Amino acid sequence: MRPVFGIMGAARGIDEGLIGTTATLDPFIAKFGLKDPSKSKHEQADLLSNITSMVQLGSILGALIAFYLTDKLGRLWATRQLCLIWVVGIAIFLAAAPSGSIGMVYAGRFIAGIGIGQTTVVAPTYLAETAPRAIRGLCVGAFSGAVYLGIMLAYFASWGSSIHISDKSQAQWLVPNSMHLMFAGIIFVLSFFAKESPRWLIKVGRHEDAAKGLSQLRNLPIEHPYVQSEIIDINDQLNREREATMGTSWLGPVRELFTIRSNLYRIMLSVMSQVLAQWSGANSITIYAPEYFAMMGTTGQNEKLFATAIFGLVKFISSMLCAFFLVDYIGRKRALSSGIILQLFAMLYMALFLVIDTSVSDDVPHQSPSQKRAAQGAIVMIYFSGFGWALGWNSIQYLLNSEIYPLRLRALGGSIAMTLHFANQYGNSKAVPLMFIGMTTGGTMFFFSAITAIGLVWVWFFLPETTGKSLEAIDAIFELPWYLIGRKGKEMTEGVGGLAEVLDHDGEKTVELEMRDKRVENVEGAETKV
Repeated sequence: MRPVFGIMGAARGIDEGLIGTTATLDPFIAKFGLKDPSKSKHEQADLLSNITSMVQLGSILGALIAFYLTDKLGRLWATRQLCLIWVVGIAIFLAAAPSGSIGMVYAGRFIAGIGIGQTTVVAPTYLAETAPRAIRGLCVGAFSGAVYLGIMLAYFASWGSSIHISDKSQAQWLVPNSMHLMFAGIIFVLSFFAKESPRWLIKVGRHEDAAKGLSQLRNLPIEHPYVQSEIIDINDQLNREREATMGTSWLGPVRELFTIRSNLYRIMLSVMSQVLAQWSGANSITIYAPEYFAMMGTTGQNEKLFATAIFGLVKFISSMLCAFFLVDYIGRKRALSSGIILQLFAMLYMALFLVIDTSVSDDVPHQSPSQKRAAQGAIVMIYFSGFGWALGWNSIQYLLNSEIYPLRLRALGGSIAMTLHFANQYGNSKAVPLMFIGMTTGGTMFFFSAITAIGLVWVWFFLPETTGKSLEAIDAIFELPWYLIGRKGKEMTEGVGGLAEVLDHDGEKTVELEMRDKRVENVEGAETKV
């Protein structure tokens, strides 16, 4: 039952959508002094950034320990324990309402972050390990799409509470934030109906359970050639990995990850994809969406929250369209490049608008007709940036890191990637309110545009295309010379079976790739069925 792992993406989305909108609700502002006149603008921005970024700080720890818990407990029990941590943290956060203790807010959100951070390792790892190769992008894309399901529901919950619950009551922010508890409970219960990852079961020696589980996941008998072929491939890869690491200590995987050339390239992909994605500016728009709409000329509390809610709807629909129809259809690399180009165009428009039309930031009430049209265009660009992010970095940052690592390093590599993800997201969430003051809003958007442009160049040169390849076959790409992996990786390993020789563009260097393709002709029908 893969849906439970798909909707785990909502954990991140709910928090990102709720905390930014919660911080604009009057009861929350008054209770925790977000607009205390005795504080300077810098102090107010610092307080806001501390509250919003505390989950990201906890998520760094969560992602860091997730690789150990995922491999030690299994994918299912790792899911259950993270749900419990998530609930405890949110309970402490909500309990701060009567006293107004900012310490409880920080502590509760940090603890919740430890649970939420683990979801980004556990779920993509499970989905990549259990999904058939033909729809692996779709399944992992469903996880990234669920991020925006959470964001959309959170935005609409905050907008609805601002309309229907009195701004004199703390319930105005408590009710929407209770969504955390609902989703954690749903995921916890559904996990008992899911099947453990066959790859993890084989890794810990439970071969019979693995065969039964894979048979049920593929809806085929255990004796079917497709199931047997997949089990053989998993065992072959695992046996090669064990031979390579025989006699090493528990530090062996860490040493292997940072000393073998092909793994260093994988680490580079993880590091750069997270840095470039998080500093492209899209996540800051998600977290601080009401402030961005205000910057572009939207006035009125309900109007800003409504525009934010529609933004969440656009991102959710976009992410689903990309997951179902684009990522596997046009390929990871082309989808990412297209998304970055669209996002870059939107960011540049918003940057130019904020620099040219200073009347918005100066709160001048009257604009010329052309300025109003330009402001409307800037608002539309916020929606365009959301679609570009959904098509590009949002899907790939999870899919890439769940695909590129071999089985023994998959949880560790994914954990490192997600630790970097939350470290950069924490830095971004903490910095953006202060960047608006120090760099101005227009300067901040130009900074995001520059990072986005750098990302486009990096994708073209370094990112390999993995669409349609099995997890075991992807290893072949990383045995190529580093300068060919991104530009020629897929073409030069196409159709590799048995012992293959892959030549570089000069034909001078031969790289032996030991790959076994055990698919037989009658399996094609089974693959289509799956």
